[in-house]
Amino acid sequence: MNTAIIAAGGKGVRMNADIRKQYLVLDHIPILTRSVFPFDMCTLIDRIIITVPEEDLNYCRHNIIAPYSFSKKIEIVKGGSERQESVFEGLKAAASSDIVVIHDGVRPFVTPDMIETCIRETGRYGAAIFAMPAFDTLKQANGKNQIIGTIDRKRIWMAQTPQCFDYQLIMEAHKTAKKNGIIGTDDASLVEKIGRQVFIVEGTRYNMKITTPEDLTLARAVLHINNQEI
Repeated sequence: MNTAIIAAGGKGVRMNADIRKQYLVLDHIPILTRSVFPFDMCTLIDRIIITVPEEDLNYCRHNIIAPYSFSKKIEIVKGGSERQESVFEGLKAAASSDIVVIHDGVRPFVTPDMIETCIRETGRYGAAIFAMPAFDTLKQANGKNQIIGTIDRKRIWMAQTPQCFDYQLIMEAHKTAKKNGIIGTDDASLVEKIGRQVFIVEGTRYNMKITTPEDLTLARAVLHINNQEI
């Protein structure tokens, strides 16, 4: 069984909105709902788990899922105070899984093909994530915002989601992190901490994470482009 875990517990501080960023609408459909649809359409996904703040459980059931026609079983579970805790709660709920695909609830432009590719590469390597090669010049600065160096970007990648793992591997990584008080910036970093390799699949800049008002403006443009292509 392959399970998708969609982390949707962000506070959305940088969005400066009255509601959490994942519940903002993008052409009349909530961002989180749009992020769920590709997993519902992906033939290699059997089950979908969404982790949200405890106080949002009923809101998500009635406003994010119920109004839309999903074909797969979707379970909404209580997340933690931080993303890593939320993913761990999702992993516990996905205990019968072979492979899990972890995705940010504010990346609505993932596609079923991307998800399938990630799952297939995980079948070969045990862990695979989408990432983009760094395309801007990278500067290292001190605490006063003064440049102290330029970083060679040739082997630098910017991580995205989905991130896909053998279930036992990612569970071991999360348990080890929890035991040792390790906080990772993404799930792949926890797998790296236990000495396992993670394969990179080159992503697309369209697979953006919506965290600021500027991102929301760009997302509307991407949606328009996608609709034009359809």
